[in-house]
Amino acid sequence: QLQLVESGGGLVQPGGSLRLSCAASGVTNLYAIAWFRQAPGKEREGISCISNSGVNTDYIDSVEGRFTISRDNAKSTWYLQMNNLKAEDTAVYYCAARPWSCPKVVGIRDFGSWGQGTQVTVSS
Repeated sequence: QLQLVESGGGLVQPGGSLRLSCAASGVTNLYAIAWFRQAPGKEREGISCISNSGVNTDYIDSVEGRFTISRDNAKSTWYLQMNNLKAEDTAVYYCAARPWSCPKVVGIRDFGSWGQGTQVTVSS
């Protein structure tokens, strides 16, 4: 399993941007990475995934067009660029890893390595 550490969260106004980072140890080019988020009182949901090669990406409807997932295997780091943030994006964001490819539906049970989470708060 990989050890994952998220960073980049914070407080931002509606319409603003943040870039989250997920730094990993180990051989990272064998792993797909997903970003999840968990808002207060809600279940953790998968919002985006990128395959080990970086060729395939997936987003849930509510973030598509606003969020971009990417990876830099040379730096063993993945990113989630979040633009045009909304209040409903407020949550703790987690990165998670699984071997090779993204599952058809990005679910918690499909990922074995997790970071500790980083808080994103969108508020004026």
